[in-house]
Amino acid sequence: MNILVTGAAGFIGFHVCQQLLLEGHTVVGLDNINDYYEVGLKYARLEALGILKGSGITYNEAIQSNKYQKFSFIKLQIEDRENLPSLFANHSFDVVCNLAAQAGVRYSIENPETYIDSNIVGYLNILEACRHHQVKHLVYASSSSVYGLNEDIPFSTDQKVDRPISLYAASKKSNELMAHTYSHLYGFCTTGLRFFTVYGPWGRPDMALFLFTKAMVEDQPIEVFNQGNMSRDFTYIADICKGVTTIINEDTADREKSKAYYKLYNIGNSSPVALTEFIEAIEEVLGKTAVKNFRPMQAGDVAKTWADVSGLEKDYKYHPSTPVKEGIKQFIDWYKEYYKLA
Repeated sequence: MNILVTGAAGFIGFHVCQQLLLEGHTVVGLDNINDYYEVGLKYARLEALGILKGSGITYNEAIQSNKYQKFSFIKLQIEDRENLPSLFANHSFDVVCNLAAQAGVRYSIENPETYIDSNIVGYLNILEACRHHQVKHLVYASSSSVYGLNEDIPFSTDQKVDRPISLYAASKKSNELMAHTYSHLYGFCTTGLRFFTVYGPWGRPDMALFLFTKAMVEDQPIEVFNQGNMSRDFTYIADICKGVTTIINEDTADREKSKAYYKLYNIGNSSPVALTEFIEAIEEVLGKTAVKNFRPMQAGDVAKTWADVSGLEKDYKYHPSTPVKEGIKQFIDWYKEYYKLA
């Protein structure tokens, strides 16, 4: 198929592009390469996809990969209402995987406008482009943060999610509602995926595993919030990627025939891990004991996440299989190699 992956220089987008290319698809990667975190890491991911920084990455100009014959990249903002439709018109995408978004719960409290621009305006532009250019299937990233103040666990897509506690969460919930509207009005398939704490090689520097590893390697203390009384449904990137690409590869004919255009799933490990156990696993791999600064809960954060993934299991035979200790080791091995540590 001919597939557009937005957020291609991001953590999940990079891995999804790699997997789709290995499966033989033609992939166009899109990213605005913003500076929310170190852009050097984003350029390094692109280099692994055969897009060299030195080859002249300029706005709204496609670059062909020197590694994958079927991969090209374009630096573009999804908020760009003028150039985004032209991209769709030029490529006739079968599937769009929208992973572009302004990420981060806490950053949304400090920079709300950025989230409206990217996660609302940009997402609307994606929907409009899919509508007008006969895209068969839009697969898009939602987030476990939409569950907000829900106390019933594990979190299920059958639960109401009308109590978000960050603008990021609210923007992701709005994406789900907008997808439902477009699926209903225009009859194309949309599949939303509520991601649960994704981790692994090439991960984001603002996430716990990266922050803890960096601090411990540098003999600095780590910040442990809510006095350590937290747990997360940590999900390894390879398991996430397999779930995403399985859905992208779906033949939507049956959905179209039954008019089941709109679908929504949790995608996680379905096995929450206490934050203290997570830290202990990092200590074990690094052979160091962390110095811990215990802090109160941060605004916009929740104490526990736990995904009910029965929907994905039933419809796509999704079965995450990577133990947390193995995933942490894989990340730390990558971290040491990337930063050239002994």
